[in-house]
Amino acid sequence: MAKSKASHSSNPAQPAAETLSWRDRFSALKNLPAFFRLVWQTSPGLFLGNAFGRLVRAAIPAAALYVGKLIIDEVVRLMAQGANPDTTYLWQLVGAEFGLAVLATALGRLVSLLDSLLGDLFANQTSIRLMEHAASLDLEQFEDAAFYDKLERARRQTTGRTVLLSQVFGQVQEIISVVFLAAGLVVYNPWLIGLLVLAVLPAFAADNYFNQRSYSLSRNWTPERRELDYLRYVGAADDTAKEVKIFGLSGFLIDRFRTLSWTYYVKNRALAISRAGWGTVLTALGTAGYYAAYVWIIGRAVAGQISLGDLTFLAGAFRQVRGSLESILLQFSGLTQEALYLQDLFDYFAIQPKIHSPNDPAVGEPLRVPQPIREGFVFENVGFQYANAPERWAIRNLSFTLRPGEKLALVGENGAGKTTLVKLLARLYDPSEGRILLDGRDLREYDLADLRRNVGVIFQDYVRFKMSAGVNIAVGDIDERTNQPRIESSAQRSLADSVIAKLPAGYDQQLGRSFNKGVELSGGEWQKVALARAYMRDAQLIILDEPTAALDARAEYEVFQRFAGLTEGKSSVIISHRFSTVRMADRILVLEGGRLIELGSHAELLAQGGRYAELFQLQARGYQ
Repeated sequence: MAKSKASHSSNPAQPAAETLSWRDRFSALKNLPAFFRLVWQTSPGLFLGNAFGRLVRAAIPAAALYVGKLIIDEVVRLMAQGANPDTTYLWQLVGAEFGLAVLATALGRLVSLLDSLLGDLFANQTSIRLMEHAASLDLEQFEDAAFYDKLERARRQTTGRTVLLSQVFGQVQEIISVVFLAAGLVVYNPWLIGLLVLAVLPAFAADNYFNQRSYSLSRNWTPERRELDYLRYVGAADDTAKEVKIFGLSGFLIDRFRTLSWTYYVKNRALAISRAGWGTVLTALGTAGYYAAYVWIIGRAVAGQISLGDLTFLAGAFRQVRGSLESILLQFSGLTQEALYLQDLFDYFAIQPKIHSPNDPAVGEPLRVPQPIREGFVFENVGFQYANAPERWAIRNLSFTLRPGEKLALVGENGAGKTTLVKLLARLYDPSEGRILLDGRDLREYDLADLRRNVGVIFQDYVRFKMSAGVNIAVGDIDERTNQPRIESSAQRSLADSVIAKLPAGYDQQLGRSFNKGVELSGGEWQKVALARAYMRDAQLIILDEPTAALDARAEYEVFQRFAGLTEGKSSVIISHRFSTVRMADRILVLEGGRLIELGSHAELLAQGGRYAELFQLQARGYQ
């Protein structure tokens, strides 16, 4: 289960206010064409069906009111005729009104169904697009808090933005209904429409104002809401439960959550109370305008200037136009708010990776990784700085060669730059200065996907996928996930086969307790499963970052006896704090503060009596 990055200051942050002008809100509407292209691409058939159903339904209210007027006028006429009048026309009108009612109900259910189906499909497709785009982005971007804010806002849009589709279609439907109904009102007196517009404007202005405030609060509190999600997870998760209990952290986590959530609640409560109060007052003004026009219509009927059917039509049309105008204006405010939220999704999709295959036609096609690699990897004065720590060099002035078929060990204290170096090798990062060559060509000239296919990395913080044991091994080469013999061979070579043999369902056993019937493994057992991924991958460069940290001495010895077979004829890089592991390498590179201070074999470095020898002797004394 992924854990969100979050800030953990001692006091709840107070986000700066962010105000949105009318220009901002209208500018947000530019997102609608791109949004509807996405919806159309999801399902053209459902899109057109939804639009057509709403269009037909929009004309029904005016038609039903007019048929109702004709019914009342016909009843009045028949009553004036006396006994045994011909009621054929009356029942035809009643039948027409019944048909319109049935049609309106059927179309309403059809539109709701299409909304639901289209919404589900769109949410699924958008989630897929979000994951696909995440796969294209750089590792360094995932290590940036500002990026995580954008990612979190984008995630929230994958399921919430389909309401925008209903809102826009609903707006169009309401506008068409108003056009039909207003046409009838204009025939009797045009000023009625003007009165209606004036009556609903105050409520619209208030709703728009509070929508702006609501959006600003939600957006500015994105980091804090991510922290609340993080605290919920840490406070009640299987992989944090041990330390939460042993260190008595529950009180601290709960207090932090309570303080932060209460601060957000107070701000949201104040906004909600103001919105409810002003909304009541301004809606009352609109109601007063409606009844002023209603009194005028009744007066016309009492004076005999309009028929009883006309009275019914005008009263109904006026009431529906008023409701529709309020809905249009208020939904427009909500529509711009939804469009503003939609910008979060497009902002995320607009983020582009810096690390990619060369795409300049003038340079030619990206290079393929040589098969086999002949000259190896060469670091030429390589330096790297993390974007969130520009004042510090993680690596600086690093120059060395990783030869074909060579086993290279990296040694250094925590923070010395070892993991950064291997991420540069796998081109998860690009150097800030200098360059890395592969067989004499800059690593940036190679096809990125092909390069990574030829590099197998097992990091110390490998992922424990909540999936089957077989899939957990197959992620080393996921295209071979149905190749059971290869999976079992990889497990055997990493010693994971003995772990899987104990599982009730073997390779089909669900690992982790997040799902039903899942089984949790120990740290050492998980590490054997992770090591099997290296055997799955037919790569020319194998990188293992602390591959045996959770294994006991016997298991570590057996793993490295077999590891020699895995890396035969291939280059390999091993990061380890255990010198029993390190001494098996052909050469050892010692890093300190991101700089290379020693390079040589185990025997050569011991003879030099430098930093490596000091560290080796310190560890050796610990076993005496």
